[in-house]
Amino acid sequence: MSLGIHTIKLGVACCYVIRAEGTILIDGGAPKQARNFMKGIESLSIKPEDIQLIVITHGHWDHIGSAKEIKGITGAKIALHRNEKDWLEKSLKPLPPAVTLWGHIFAKIMAIFVPLIHVPAAGVDVVLGDEELSLADYGIPGRIIPTPGHSMGSVSVLLETGDAFVGDLAMNGFPLRIGPGLPIFAEDLQKVKKSWQLLLDKGAKTVYPAHGKPFSADAIRRTLS
Repeated sequence: MSLGIHTIKLGVACCYVIRAEGTILIDGGAPKQARNFMKGIESLSIKPEDIQLIVITHGHWDHIGSAKEIKGITGAKIALHRNEKDWLEKSLKPLPPAVTLWGHIFAKIMAIFVPLIHVPAAGVDVVLGDEELSLADYGIPGRIIPTPGHSMGSVSVLLETGDAFVGDLAMNGFPLRIGPGLPIFAEDLQKVKKSWQLLLDKGAKTVYPAHGKPFSADAIRRTLS
């Protein structure tokens, strides 16, 4: 069984298509990105109906913004943690607190334009809890793991290969960070670190953040040591 990992940029967020025996999408991107989504999967020769599941790493607007449109295009189920289910189903846009100096500055910039953003509401089909969920039923050799910290409903997808799709549990690159590391926004930074230790203990090798390029998990290991 071959494994394919493909990045589709949907607004400010990187979303990932994972192909094995089945195909899933990680995150729903910013609003009004359906056209870019279609261009992305067409370039990969993926049919919309091939995508069976949309795993949303957490409920912030730049990760759920096009979820309704993508669900409509693909017919895929949406998986989101119960703590943030209402954020998508009720079009909510909570902003995470900053934990760095640059985070505080960036948060003030975000506060100006976020009220202008509309997130179309969509129903959540797979309500995630605090236990792991195997992706075997969707033809993917991996699992969804609760990794709270950036938000209390954050989850990650960890493949058997050690590829870890972590949403905003890490960030890499301008304008959020200069290099790879922990997020500049977090509801609980200590839980971020505990979640990272969990992923490392479970074999995370390569990190795929929602903002920035993939990087080696060794960068996080050094940060925690």
